[in-house]
Amino acid sequence: MRRLLLIPFVLGATLFLAGCVYERKGPPALHLADWGVQEPSKQAVSVCSAYGCQKTTRVVLTSKDVAAIAEVMRKTKKADTPFEERRAVAYAISWLEIEVGKRIGTSNDRAGMDYNGSGDPAQMDCVDEATNTTSYLMFMYERGLIKKHTVSIPISKGRIWRGVKNWPHWTAILKENDTGIRYAVDSWPYKNGVNPAVVKLDEWYIRDLENLSKPTI
Repeated sequence: MRRLLLIPFVLGATLFLAGCVYERKGPPALHLADWGVQEPSKQAVSVCSAYGCQKTTRVVLTSKDVAAIAEVMRKTKKADTPFEERRAVAYAISWLEIEVGKRIGTSNDRAGMDYNGSGDPAQMDCVDEATNTTSYLMFMYERGLIKKHTVSIPISKGRIWRGVKNWPHWTAILKENDTGIRYAVDSWPYKNGVNPAVVKLDEWYIRDLENLSKPTI
């Protein structure tokens, strides 16, 4: 597992020095495999915590859970458009974080980076958050809850030479079917259960980690 954890960082460091984005081609399942995470099934997802997916917990999602997610999305959407689907996804991710948090003890996951959180199974870093959000998105897509987007492989962006405020940061990605535009779905800046920011990838993480996008409402 430790060896697996090093692979993305080694690749990422090389690319960060050459530019500022680590972007791997392929399906989102490749990212899960990099971090030793089992793909979601129709009944369950694996949830990372403790920073860098040091801990993974398999969580069963019942038909009742799926119905609840669908209802959250239905109530949120004001129209049958890609924009409204993204809004609905933000609320669905919030619902999942709250519900899963109750089951596995991550309800008090703190916002952003907490250097005391590494190794704590109740806390999540941006790798955990991006990986979990990707798993949730894959789960919803396979259940037919996401129709106007596909789930893409996560990416990382940063300017490591500028210091801690520009440290590499990961995000999950949705790709709009009609336009091909990619959107970051970023839960990391906020405490557990707050809506993620869903913003155009080109507009995500422009300045530094203290100036990330606000939650999507």
